[in-house]
Amino acid sequence: MALSDWFKNEGQDIIEQRSGPAQVGWMLTEAKSGVVYYTPERVRSVELNKKHAKSASRCPAIINMESRYFAIRVPFDMHLRFVRGKDGKPALRNMMGEASPVRGSVLSKKLHVTSEVEWRHKDRPTIQVSLPYIFIADEPTYMTQLDAFMHYDKQPKPGTIFGGRFPIHNWPRPLMWAFEWHDIQQDLILKRGDPWFYVQFETTPQDRAVSLVEAENTPELAKYLEHISASVNYVNQSFSLFKEAERARPKTLLTPVARK
Repeated sequence: MALSDWFKNEGQDIIEQRSGPAQVGWMLTEAKSGVVYYTPERVRSVELNKKHAKSASRCPAIINMESRYFAIRVPFDMHLRFVRGKDGKPALRNMMGEASPVRGSVLSKKLHVTSEVEWRHKDRPTIQVSLPYIFIADEPTYMTQLDAFMHYDKQPKPGTIFGGRFPIHNWPRPLMWAFEWHDIQQDLILKRGDPWFYVQFETTPQDRAVSLVEAENTPELAKYLEHISASVNYVNQSFSLFKEAERARPKTLLTPVARK
């Protein structure tokens, strides 16, 4: 049964379900070294002055906006320089060398320059960092990945990140951090613990709060992720597969981790 049909058939139960907070789950796809990855955290105003009635930290519009954003922090230090090899091919140089907290063999598996023919601008390289974060939901929910624009960056990055928006109720997938390098004369420096990017969730109705919980990697979820994985390698417009994915989707993907 398609998820959309399931919602129609459930009737009043779904109406009641949607009256409370929308539950979104997050998990890491790899247990190994998972401790280095930060738990997503709700964005809260750094202005904590609530003494005055007109304080920004008491503004309902600001509070409502911040409640919909969750920050992901940089998991490990990176100091990268864009270079071209002797053959002219684009590459990245780890400027931390032996001082790098991440072994070169590990970093090379996480980080790569996309094929030059895929760049949006011929003079702006695109790099990607593979991440183990996955977000899931059991009701229609769209997630947007975007820059950490509410956090002040003492050392601005020499480019911009690629944002993205997709439905996590039928198309959950591991995140990438994609970066378009505008000024290749400047190094890209990322510090562990700094706000890296945000994820924002859209639910129905739009004024619902979002409750973020850690999710179990159940056999049903693992099987579904395997079913839809790597489709972008074979189909140019992967969004066209959403309906097909819905048909194969089990009724429940999100099982919160049981805490003792």
